[in-house]
Amino acid sequence: MQFSCTGVLDVIQLKILSGRQAGAQTTVENFPCLIGRAGGAQLQLDDPGVWEKHLELDLKFPDGFELRLLGGALATVNGEAFQSRRLRNGDVIELGGARLQFWLGEVAQPGLRGRENLVWLALAALMLAEAGLVFWLGL
Repeated sequence: MQFSCTGVLDVIQLKILSGRQAGAQTTVENFPCLIGRAGGAQLQLDDPGVWEKHLELDLKFPDGFELRLLGGALATVNGEAFQSRRLRNGDVIELGGARLQFWLGEVAQPGLRGRENLVWLALAALMLAEAGLVFWLGL
């Protein structure tokens, strides 16, 4: 099953720390996310040692984000070999000649200006109502 978070928030960011695309970063919005040389990969890396379909990043409810090796590919997370591993914020992934860092995306806070304006408007209306009541009662 493919899961998409497009338009909701930037769920995952993969920062490329070393390799030919060092300094770049990509946002993962669709899961599962294929990482490798293949043309259909969401993150294409053409570094030495990177296979066509090297890794797959998937969102598993409620466990979190899982990284799986595909085929006979080799990779490490924080220097440890794995076949399937749950990722945490800041984990460093090494595959072939590339190093990536896994980050949870920043959550954008919705603007509160409209609500704030409504509160001020309500306070002004309340003050006018009190002034009208004082005038009407003749105090």
